[in-house]
Amino acid sequence: MKTCIACGMPMNKPSDFAMNDESKDYCRYCCNADGSMQSYEEKLQGMTAFIVKTQGLDEEAARSAAERMMAKLPAWKKDA
Repeated sequence: MKTCIACGMPMNKPSDFAMNDESKDYCRYCCNADGSMQSYEEKLQGMTAFIVKTQGLDEEAARSAAERMMAKLPAWKKDA
């Protein structure tokens, strides 16, 4: 099993991978329509919105939590 380098999601089946391509290191939620990986800012915005929706945090707290989570992921080590 692979784990997405951009969000940490476990990728168990082809449909979990970007464009159903198991050679990719990132998941379907972290790719753009052309199959490229989202930028740091795109992923940060998406994760922030997800945290607001699922955990009920306000935008500032959710963004801070997303930044902390992303700093631990391989794709964003250089950006954090």
